[in-house]
Amino acid sequence: MMIMLKEYMLFAFSTVRHRQRRSWLTILGIFIGIAAVVALLSVSQGLKDAVSAQFAMMGTDTITIMPGQLTGGGYGSEPLNEGDLKAVEGVRGVDVVNPVLMRTAKVVFQGEEKYTYVMGMPPDKVEQVLLDMGGVKIIEGRITGANDKYGVVVGYNIIDDFFKKDVRIGDKLEINGQEFKVRGRLSKVGNPTDDSQIYINMDTAREIFNEPDEITMMMVKVKSGSDPEEVAKDIENELEDRRGSKNFSVMTSAQLAETVQSVLGIIQVVLVGIAAISLLVGGVGIMNTMYTSVQERTRQIGIMKAIGATNEDIQLIFLVESGLLGLVGGAIGCLLGILMSLGVEYGAAYAGFEALKASVTPELVAMALGFSFFIGMASGTFPARQAAKMNPVDALRYE
Repeated sequence: MMIMLKEYMLFAFSTVRHRQRRSWLTILGIFIGIAAVVALLSVSQGLKDAVSAQFAMMGTDTITIMPGQLTGGGYGSEPLNEGDLKAVEGVRGVDVVNPVLMRTAKVVFQGEEKYTYVMGMPPDKVEQVLLDMGGVKIIEGRITGANDKYGVVVGYNIIDDFFKKDVRIGDKLEINGQEFKVRGRLSKVGNPTDDSQIYINMDTAREIFNEPDEITMMMVKVKSGSDPEEVAKDIENELEDRRGSKNFSVMTSAQLAETVQSVLGIIQVVLVGIAAISLLVGGVGIMNTMYTSVQERTRQIGIMKAIGATNEDIQLIFLVESGLLGLVGGAIGCLLGILMSLGVEYGAAYAGFEALKASVTPELVAMALGFSFFIGMASGTFPARQAAKMNPVDALRYE
């Protein structure tokens, strides 16, 4: 059986080689579809892996509280406030609550204006939040203290890449008209948004943003030995009693990661579904090519039957040929898809998203090759059956 299959493959390869122009046009539809599927799957999986790594940095004992329902279309109209903060601090199992006031602000350095996110946090909690809960560390300078009202800690990109001129520790920045001095620089997170943020003391942020009570979000660290899920439920009940409605979101790091991964998974399915349409078009191309091949080789089919070839032999010859067209298209498509995904990875790194790495696995390549071979075989089924059913006498008379 293996010897016969090898002969079928050699025969199919010879046929494809002798009809190069038609074969390449047929293969074109397959490898475009496979390239799109491989590129989209590898990039989207890489994005999911990057998001998982970001949440892993937060640890499993972190709870995030935000206004509005994330699953219901974003933030609500009623922000969190200092009263909500005190309520959360009183919940059993809560170790540290870090309130954050975040705004987009105009930042000026030596006459050059830029806009970026500025985050205000209590000075006594900055180190624990950034270093322990945020997974980053100080690589230059120091964390601002309680008495350092106009000191700032900057994200990694602010020092070298944000302004035309390099910023150094001790240099002065102007934020919304107020002068600040750079005290420290954080390590790289891997995305340009986080790496371009500026951190200042909460009281100073309230002053320059004119927000005496509002809190953008709260990050909660759970006490050792407490169950984050149970603590999150207690926080939810406490805030609902206080605010009178569930116009906020309380999510553990695991729940937040699951929500984001779910959204990314849906996007992944939609994108791959769109790319798969081109595979169907490629399959139709293989079917058309095989029908034409059957017509052109009618006399050849009659001769093969006359010398003893069975219907199964004839059918298998055309199935192997169509499968070979799909497999060659799949191999070229895999190579092109990998190159495309690496190009996206390079482009993302150039734009500052260094956390995004294309995920090209042997399983993905094997799946793409197997699927392309299956598409080829399936597309050649009906033409192969037509060839197998030919009457040898009529086939020999065919001109």
